Amino acid sequence: MFRSLKRWIPLCPQQWTRHGLPGVGRTCITNAAVRTEAPAETPRAIFRCSQDDPAQHNETHRGQHYRIPAEEVKNVFPHGLPPRFQKQIKTFNEACLMVRRPALEIIGCLQNTDFSHPAVRYVIYGQRGTGKSLTLCHVIHYCAQQGWLLLHIPDVHILVKNCKELMPSSYHKDRFDQPLEASTWLKNFKTTSERFLKQILTQQKYVWNKRESTEAGRPLGEVVDQGLTRVKSASDAVGVVLKELKRQAAVSPFRTLVAMDGVNSLWGKTSLRKEDKSPVAPEELTLVHNLRKMVCNDWNGGAIVTTVAQTGSLFTPSSVYLPHELLGKKGFDALDPFIPIQVPNYDEREFESCYQYYIDRNWLQHEKARTEEGKKELQFLSNWNPRELEKICAFL
Repeated sequence: MFRSLKRWIPLCPQQWTRHGLPGVGRTCITNAAVRTEAPAETPRAIFRCSQDDPAQHNETHRGQHYRIPAEEVKNVFPHGLPPRFQKQIKTFNEACLMVRRPALEIIGCLQNTDFSHPAVRYVIYGQRGTGKSLTLCHVIHYCAQQGWLLLHIPDVHILVKNCKELMPSSYHKDRFDQPLEASTWLKNFKTTSERFLKQILTQQKYVWNKRESTEAGRPLGEVVDQGLTRVKSASDAVGVVLKELKRQAAVSPFRTLVAMDGVNSLWGKTSLRKEDKSPVAPEELTLVHNLRKMVCNDWNGGAIVTTVAQTGSLFTPSSVYLPHELLGKKGFDALDPFIPIQVPNYDEREFESCYQYYIDRNWLQHEKARTEEGKKELQFLSNWNPRELEKICAFL
């Protein structure tokens, strides 16, 4: 009998010496009950935002990541998301944006704007990789949630240095059309604004060629379809769309957001050449000519939010990032007055949130990267720059 009792002694020795054998059973049963209790619900991670509606974001949410549903990513951002962020969405299986102060500042201004006055212009600027494009996307998502019509022109620099096809304009002999770029933009614009295109009616007749025309009073969607089915007319169709939207913005029941990423490309140099090998000036491009009109604040009923980026500034030093340096005199005078919004590198709060988010998504798998020393090394190597941090972590 004593041999059988010895098996119980190592399990609960204190209870055996204090209370004898009967206490052993009670203590072991109690311990088993504790072990079988349901685990406590873990609190929401500090890097996760409790509010996914951009209109509700405030300073308390700064540094936290909020989630954009996949359906909204498809409808609001058919284009415009940075390529590396698109890869991150596929890798993490979710689209999350960090709530940062520059976006909060612009959203706060939009919420308190009197839209009966001329459109206010905002210029987002900052050093390379600080998150200017994603700040613009945060503002775009807010406006989409509020029912605004979105005129989003991402990567303006593509028009001046990566054009696939250049052909003489059929409307103006001194300009050049870019039909492929125009038709691509029309396709994405139709995705984001299809419900508006049925409501807005043309105010005048537009003749495309000897056989085709769009009468006054027709839905604006027919103009978009004309540019999609007749690619040769795509550049002119973009001009008509922009003209009608600008003309009707003040009387429309909805607001209009003009969002351009890399707006300084509209006044910079181009890498395009004519048949005689002479350079093409930006104002000679039909799309650039029409986009310049949209950033003029001679209309009301909306807002103009832009970024300036080194990518679109050809033949300029890569270290410059201030608006007057990237826009040049012509561009600065064209946009003046505007509200400058600087996007800095991460502060300590934002870096910690991004670091914890990468750990949660198993983006940081190296064991030393998850230590305090590893985190300090990432801070040093990235210099608190969001893009550099993402690049470094991709190898860990």
